[in-house]
Amino acid sequence: QVQLVESGGALVQAGGSLRLSCLASGRTFSSYDMGWFRQAPGKEREFVAAISWRRGSTGYAHSVKGRFTISRDNAKNTVYLQMNRLKPEDTAVYYCAAGSGVLPVAPYYWGQGTQVTVSS
Repeated sequence: QVQLVESGGALVQAGGSLRLSCLASGRTFSSYDMGWFRQAPGKEREFVAAISWRRGSTGYAHSVKGRFTISRDNAKNTVYLQMNRLKPEDTAVYYCAAGSGVLPVAPYYWGQGTQVTVSS
């Protein structure tokens, strides 16, 4: 069982940066691939980025590639999403997920989400 708690969401101007964190509980955190998803109002939840537990391989959605960076610190049971050059269309609730795979990700556990709002 893994429990996930996201933090770091905020209101930011377009062009700005944010770093989201996801703290996991459970002794087996390091054996899960981790991902970030987002859901904008009126839209379906979509994949953003993922990182494997073994080699740290990463994968990104086309819309964020080159702007967002996912990383993990297994010693701290934490996965991060560094978001740069934010755009209004990045506005969404961002969810952390623990599961299997990088591209694609099969999520087994979800966090409660953190709101990111990008103003134009």
